[in-house]
Amino acid sequence: MLERLQKILSSRGICSRRKAEEYITRGLVRVNGIVAVLGQKADALRDSIEVNGTVLEDRKTMLYYVMNKPVGVETTNVDRSDDSPPSVRELLPPTLRGTVYPVGRLDKDSSGLLLFTNDGVLAYRLTHPKFHHEKEYEVTLDRPIRPLELQALKDGFILDGTKTKPLKAWKTAPKTIHIVLTEGRNRQIRRMCQHIGYTVKSLSRVRIMTLTDDRLPLGAIRALSESEKNALLRSVECS
Repeated sequence: MLERLQKILSSRGICSRRKAEEYITRGLVRVNGIVAVLGQKADALRDSIEVNGTVLEDRKTMLYYVMNKPVGVETTNVDRSDDSPPSVRELLPPTLRGTVYPVGRLDKDSSGLLLFTNDGVLAYRLTHPKFHHEKEYEVTLDRPIRPLELQALKDGFILDGTKTKPLKAWKTAPKTIHIVLTEGRNRQIRRMCQHIGYTVKSLSRVRIMTLTDDRLPLGAIRALSESEKNALLRSVECS
């Protein structure tokens, strides 16, 4: 299928469409060895597309999986010793071990959605704080939260010498709140809640940008559907 080059580059996660136009104008993009021009179309599956001398990888060769990580399992992709806690690597089918890698991490005491892929561009965009991509968590506290403290979470406050970014947070039950982070400091939600006088009893990631799944059993892993993959890639400007 023929598409404009800037759309192809953005969908591969190389850059934004505006930046792609700049690359094309500067003569940094080639199609089948020939310098491309602005407005040119190409078929990403049939044409060889280069950006500054590097041929684009075909996303059809890339893998995208989601796991519902249980509590007590560490987010590491290396073999553990016998006396170490279990790792997410042990929950992967043998055929995927060493092939896909976890994007970001979830604390051992937390559960929920964890993305696995071999797409380095997507992993970078989801984990680097400059992109401000959303991850949503369901948090159960030790006691009902009051409006004043909930607002304090939303507004942000000084943690480790720098202010946390304003965030979305809302209450779904007296002791349960949802928090949407666009940054990823170490144990951030637990420490923020502790800062305002609450203890987190359970924490589960329920959304990674467009990706959700409330039916995936704990410890299970599955491949993303084509529509899920495309929506996720678009949402991280791969659009």
